[in-house]
Amino acid sequence: MKPASGIIIYDGGEARVEVRLERDTVWLTQEQMALLFGRERSVITKHIRNVFAEGELEREAVCAKCAHTASDGKTYQGESNNLDVIISVGYRVKSLQGTRFRQWATRVLREHLTRGYTLDRQRFEQNAALLVAKSDAKNKNPMVRLIENMPTLSGAPIRGVEP
Repeated sequence: MKPASGIIIYDGGEARVEVRLERDTVWLTQEQMALLFGRERSVITKHIRNVFAEGELEREAVCAKCAHTASDGKTYQGESNNLDVIISVGYRVKSLQGTRFRQWATRVLREHLTRGYTLDRQRFEQNAALLVAKSDAKNKNPMVRLIENMPTLSGAPIRGVEP
């Protein structure tokens, strides 16, 4: 779910995390990463410290100060880490969620390297179905006809759906 505010909700089954989208990347606090990867904040802090100590990433390029409002209504200053840090921590953390993250990331990277692109097939099928549904039945161009007959993940052709 992506509200207009630039915040999306990640629901991974065990964890539900609000993810901030800004400057073409995802930003999470250490607390959010702890929730995402199913580990204590101190473990996430240790991994982030090691990422910087080993020169894998430069703190100035991947961290930003942010303000957030706590449950007590007060605003606190904190630090958010971008997607580069999240990926680095994901490859270091030992947990079931960390393992699932690495499996997912490896699958996406393998697909991108072998095909030359990465495709979110479910999103593609939804958009294609909307295109077919909105097209004029009498004057369909060849691309719409091709998409209309393309099989979906379920094996059925896309056909039109109500938008």
